[in-house]
Amino acid sequence: MSRLCDICGKGSLTGNRITRHGLPKKKGGIGLHTTGIHRRRFLPNLQRIHVNEAGAILIRNVCTTCLKAGKVLKA
Repeated sequence: MSRLCDICGKGSLTGNRITRHGLPKKKGGIGLHTTGIHRRRFLPNLQRIHVNEAGAILIRNVCTTCLKAGKVLKA
């Protein structure tokens, strides 16, 4: 199953998970130090729903943003 919305095309994004150690300066420490950076993925909130398209009922992967905006008509 692809992680794409069939309506708007929203897909997965990439980012970083940053690990920091130390005590912040405002709490009396010498500051936070970055000790690791790892890649991660942000996945869209996809729902598998039955959609009424042109009189036919189809199963589509739709993100919750499209559902809340009313871009699809549920069967």
